[in-house]
Amino acid sequence: MDVLRAFRPGLETLGNGEIAERTGLSPSTVSRLTQTLVDSGWLQHDARLRAYRLAGPVLSLAHAMRTGSRWLQVAAPLMHEMAVTHRINVGLAVADRDEMVYLESIRYNRRVSLRSVVAGQRVPMDLTSLGRAWLAAAPKNQRLALMDMFATRRNGTAWQPIAREINAAVQDVQTRGYCVASWQPEVVALAVPLHVAGQPVHALNMSVTGSASISTVSTLLGGPLLALAHKIVAGMGT
Repeated sequence: MDVLRAFRPGLETLGNGEIAERTGLSPSTVSRLTQTLVDSGWLQHDARLRAYRLAGPVLSLAHAMRTGSRWLQVAAPLMHEMAVTHRINVGLAVADRDEMVYLESIRYNRRVSLRSVVAGQRVPMDLTSLGRAWLAAAPKNQRLALMDMFATRRNGTAWQPIAREINAAVQDVQTRGYCVASWQPEVVALAVPLHVAGQPVHALNMSVTGSASISTVSTLLGGPLLALAHKIVAGMGT
């Protein structure tokens, strides 16, 4: 699974050396695993490039997950209704190690954005409202371990303001239920963690693209975000 996780959008093919570098696995282990994945149909080998690409059955796993997800069955219609009503973007994500993976992304804010977010896309946990909302809900020891990981990946000068923002976001979730982040130009996003007994914590966000200030967006969307989160959690319990 670590070998499959090494493939990201924009990377059509990867060689054994690149996979070893991305996974931290030894070259001999990667060579054995890629051959196994080719034999089982999950990877295709390009002899000309001496590299591998994801094969069709990988997509079938994603389809099976989406169609069988109780979270998406409950949340997607409510998210769509909210996005249309407020002309905003609404997303649902779950954590994968130190990143957040979108399970659903409904885009109705018509202002031009520098990025297009789709289901399956990964975003940084430490920079985004989704990630910070999830961190606020994580056990303290897990959050601190992730904070240490983030710190080693960024130099001290860059990390300190991010650490302060994460700590502020944790406090915001504890006091008002959600946090706010603006890590892309002219994009403001609010997020809230979703707690359902027996389920991993998910994170729900709303975002808008434009020149509105963080405080203005918070005032406009804080209530609707919390209301949507409540509906989703209630729906998961039925």
